[in-house]
Amino acid sequence: MADVTPKTLDPAANLKQKGRPVGGTEHSWCRAVPGGTGITVLAMLFTKDPGTSHLQNALHELQKFHPILRSRITRDENTNTFFFTVSPIPLLQIQSFDSSTTSQLLQSLAEGDPNSGQISPFHRIIEHELNQNPWSDQSDTDVLFACLYALPDSKWLVALRLHTSVCDRTSAVFMLTELLGLVRRKEEGSVGKEQGKETEEFNLSLERLIPNGKANKPFWARGVDLLGYSLNALRFANLEFKDVTSPRSSQVIRLQMNPDETDRILTECRVRGIKLCGAIAAAGLIAANSLKHLPDHQWEKYAIITLIDCRKLLDPPLQSHNLGFYHSAIVNTHDIKEGQELWELASRCYVSLKDSINANKHFTDMADLHVLMCKAIDNPGLTPHSSLRTSFISVFEDPVINDEHTQLHQWMGLEDYMGCSSVHGVGPSIAVFDTIHNGRLDFTCVYPSPLHSRGQMQELIDTMKRILVGGEDKT
Repeated sequence: MADVTPKTLDPAANLKQKGRPVGGTEHSWCRAVPGGTGITVLAMLFTKDPGTSHLQNALHELQKFHPILRSRITRDENTNTFFFTVSPIPLLQIQSFDSSTTSQLLQSLAEGDPNSGQISPFHRIIEHELNQNPWSDQSDTDVLFACLYALPDSKWLVALRLHTSVCDRTSAVFMLTELLGLVRRKEEGSVGKEQGKETEEFNLSLERLIPNGKANKPFWARGVDLLGYSLNALRFANLEFKDVTSPRSSQVIRLQMNPDETDRILTECRVRGIKLCGAIAAAGLIAANSLKHLPDHQWEKYAIITLIDCRKLLDPPLQSHNLGFYHSAIVNTHDIKEGQELWELASRCYVSLKDSINANKHFTDMADLHVLMCKAIDNPGLTPHSSLRTSFISVFEDPVINDEHTQLHQWMGLEDYMGCSSVHGVGPSIAVFDTIHNGRLDFTCVYPSPLHSRGQMQELIDTMKRILVGGEDKT
C-alpha cells in the first residue's frame, strides 16, 4: 500500500499528525506477524533489579522521544489496509513476574523438552516471548510491550516485545543503548532537565524515502522477475522437515565464538575483501548440504535472503535513532554440492550480493518480494509441504558491533542481552542475527519448530561453527 504522507522530515509538521498509513514493507509485516513471523524481542539480563518504576519511567521517556513506539496498528476490515495511530501520551505498563511466578512459567515451558537441562532461564524466556503474539487477530493493538521477570537465580530479565514493522535490528540496538542511559539518568534524577518534549518526528515509511528513480523497473521486467522468483522457489533445496502438520513456534540456538576464533574469521574476510555475511551464508549452505549425505555429484540450489539496512541510502538519509523498519531484502541463489570449500563459496556469495546491491535490487525488487511473501501467506500450499519456507537462511549484510558502553553495562548490572525476531510463519529455515561485542562473535539463530527439531538445528549450528573456525568443508 502506498504511503500518502508528504515527503518531509520536519518534526513540527509530523508531530501534529495522528499517524499515517503503513508503507509497503510495513504492510508486509502487518500481514506476516499474525502468522508468527515478525515478533521482535529485545531481552536484557541483569544481575541487579533495574527497578520497575525507573524502568517504566524510562520506557515512557523513550516513547515520548519516539512517537512510533506509542503507536497502535489498526486495520480497516473493508479494505484490509493498516494504519499507525499515535497516542498523545505514553500508556505502556510493564507486566511484572515475581520469582515464584517465573519459576512456574519456566517449569511449564520445560515440560516435554528433552533438552530442558541445557537451556538457561534467560534462553527459555526469550523463546517464550518470541511466541507471545498480541497481534494474532489483527485488531487495534499496541506495537510495544514490556515484561520484567525475576529469575530463580536472583537475576532479572527485561523483555521488550515489538511489532517488527516499527523495529528493525538497527532500531533495537539503538533502543537498548538509549533505554539503559535513560534508566541510569532516572536513578540520578537528571532525566527531563535537558529533554522534556518529543524530539523525533513520526518517520516516513521506507518506500517514501527511496531516492527518485532508484526503484524504477519496467512493467514487463517486473512481470518476468515475479515469474522467475516464483518458478525458482519451486526448485529451492531445504533441510529435511521433521513435522509439517503440528502448530509451530520459534526456537533459538545461540552460537558464540571466543576472541581468537572471532579474529581468525574476521581476518579471513578482510584478506578476501568480503563481509562476514558471505562467510555465514556459505558455512550454512555447506553445513546443510553435508548433513544430507548426498552423492558427491548431486547439486542442490539454496536460497539466501540478505537484509540490507537502507538508512544511509535514502533521501534524505536516516540515522540509527530514526526508529522503524528500514531494511530491504535481496534474494540470491547458489548451487551447492559436497566438497565445497568455505572461502571460495563465501566469496561467491558476497560477490553475488554486491552485484545485486550495485544493480539496486534492494530497491527495484522490493515490491516483487512483498507480493510473493503475501502470496505465500495466503497460499501456503505453494511452498514445499506447506512449510511457508521462502529460503534456507537469512543473514544481515553487516553485523551489529557493540563494544562501547561497557562501563554503563557494568554500572547497570547488564550481564547479557539478545535481540531477534520470530520466523515460524513465513520465512527462512534459519535466521541468523549476528553481533560482535567484547571482541566475540555471537550468533542468535532462530528457526521454526517442530518443522525443524532442536537436535537437528543444533547439529547444523555446530557444523557451521566447525566450518567457520576450521575454514574447510564438512566431508
